Amino acid sequence: MSAQNSKTKTLFIGLDGCTYTVLDEMTRELPDVGVTMPFLARLLKGGVRAKLRSTPNPLTPPAWTSIMTGKNPGAHGVFDFIRAEDKGGEVYWTLYDSRDVDSEMIWSIANRNGKKIAALNFPLTAPPPPETSGVIVPGFIPAKHLRRNSHPSGLFETLKSEIPGFDPKELAWDFDNEKQATEVLSEEETYKWVSYHLPREHQWFQVAEYVLKTEQPELMAVMFDGTDKIQHQAWPYLDPALLKNDPSAHDLRMREVCLEYFRNVDDYIEQLVKLCGPDVQVFFASDHGFTASVEVLRINVFLEEKGYLKWAVNDGSEQALRREASDFANLDWSKTTAYCRTPSSNGIHIRVANQPGEPGIKPEEYESFRERLIADLKSLRNEDGEPVVVDVLKREEWFPGAHMDKACDLTLVLRDNGFVSIRNIQPAVVKRPTPAGTHHPDGIFMAAGAGIVAADMVERRDIRDVCPTLLYSLGLAIPKDMEGKVADTFFTDAYKAAHPQKKGAPTRKSQRQAGEDMDASEKQQIIEQLQMLGYME
Repeated sequence: MSAQNSKTKTLFIGLDGCTYTVLDEMTRELPDVGVTMPFLARLLKGGVRAKLRSTPNPLTPPAWTSIMTGKNPGAHGVFDFIRAEDKGGEVYWTLYDSRDVDSEMIWSIANRNGKKIAALNFPLTAPPPPETSGVIVPGFIPAKHLRRNSHPSGLFETLKSEIPGFDPKELAWDFDNEKQATEVLSEEETYKWVSYHLPREHQWFQVAEYVLKTEQPELMAVMFDGTDKIQHQAWPYLDPALLKNDPSAHDLRMREVCLEYFRNVDDYIEQLVKLCGPDVQVFFASDHGFTASVEVLRINVFLEEKGYLKWAVNDGSEQALRREASDFANLDWSKTTAYCRTPSSNGIHIRVANQPGEPGIKPEEYESFRERLIADLKSLRNEDGEPVVVDVLKREEWFPGAHMDKACDLTLVLRDNGFVSIRNIQPAVVKRPTPAGTHHPDGIFMAAGAGIVAADMVERRDIRDVCPTLLYSLGLAIPKDMEGKVADTFFTDAYKAAHPQKKGAPTRKSQRQAGEDMDASEKQQIIEQLQMLGYME
C-alpha cells in the first residue's frame, strides 16, 4: 500500500439500506462464525452511532438526495426513481437525474469553498457539473453512460488503463447479469443475485482506492449499494429473527455468501480508512434501514373497489398490450380520480380538474375528497383484522418547499413498512409466502476518528443532518438555508471548542446542464432492476 494520504480530512462511506439489525450481528462474535466485520467493530468501539430517520417515503433517490443536499424532497424536488407528468388524458414518465435536483449538493458547496471532492457511485450525480473540482463517477446508470458522465473528461479511460480487471459492466448496473425477476427468485437465482454483487463492490473499492491515492480529495465519498440489493432478496438469511434452527443446504449456502459480502466490505473499509491516515474523520450513513415485509397491498385494486379508479380496457392494440405489460398504472384516465403511479412511490395522486372538461375532481372538492380517501385507506384490514395502512401523510405537512406539488398527495405507511403493488390482481391484500426484505425508516449514521467522541449509541438524527455534519467536518460554514443540523454529539468537546460552527450564505441554485438521455430500452432495463429489488411486487 502507498504512503498514507494526509490531505483527505473527511471520508464518507455510504452503505445503501444498511441497518443495525444486520450490522450489529456483523460486528459481534457469532457462534461458528466469529466477527464478520472485525475492523468496523474495532473502529466503532472508539466512535459513535445513531439511528438515522429517512425521508417520509424511505426510498433511495429522495433519501440520498436529502443526504447530499441537507434538505427534504419538497425542497430538492426528487421523490422517486421516476418522474411523471399528468397531462389529463395521459400520464407520461421519465427517470430522474441530476438535472431534476433543484438544490445545491454537498459536492458543489465544498468545491466553491476551495475543497476538492470525490463522489463515487451516488445516485443522481449524472450528469456532473462541468465545473467540478475533483472526481465524480455516478451510480445507478447503465454502463454505456459511465464514460460520458464521469468527471473529469478522460477519467474513464484512465480507470480502464490503470485498474486491473476494470469492467464498466460490472461497475454499473449490468442488465445482462441482473436479469428481470418475477415475483420470487428461484434458489439458484437468489444465490447468483447475491454473488454478483461481490465482484461489483470490489470494482467500486478499486476505483475508490485509485482516486484516494492519485487525487487525494479533501472530501472522499464512496457508496456501496450491494447492502440494499442483497437484502431485498436475501433478508431471511440476514435477519437474526428469521434464521432457521434447521437450515437446509441452500440456507447455509446463502448465509455464507451473504457473510462473505460483509467480510469483503469490511476489508474495503479498513483499506480506505488506513489509506486516509490517522487524522481522518470517517462517517457512515445509509439512506434507510431494512425490515421484513409479510404482506402485499395491491393499492390500485383497493382504490378500484372504492370507486376511485377504472382499469384501462385492453382492446388488443399494440399500444394497449405494451401498456398492460409495463410496470405503471394502466388506467382509464377519464374515469380515475385517485391512483398510485409506481410501487416505489408508496403514495396516491389525486387528480384535480383545473380546467372545465378535464378529468378529475373539482378544486373546491379537494379537502373533503382527500379526507374521505384517508378514511377509506385507514379502514382497510388484512385477513387477521389488522390495519394495513397505519398512517397517511399529507404532502403539505411532510414535503414543505417549492416542489411540494410534485409529491404524492398522500404517502402511505404500511404496517410492515412494505412497498405497495400496483398490479391488477385480486385480492387487494395477500400474505407473502415468505418474508421479503423492505425498507425501514431508520437507517444508520456513524462516525469515528480524530475529534469524534467515543459514545456508542446517541440520539436519533434526521437524514438531512448528514450534509451539514460533513461540511462541519471539512471546516466549512453551514448554509443558512440548509434544513439539517450538525450532529454535534458526534464530536468531542475539545474538537467543538477548537472548531466553532459557522453559518454561511444560502446554497446556490443548481446549474442545469445537458446530459445524455437514456433510450427506451435502457429505461425498461432500469424498471426490470426495480422489479429485482422488490419494488414491483
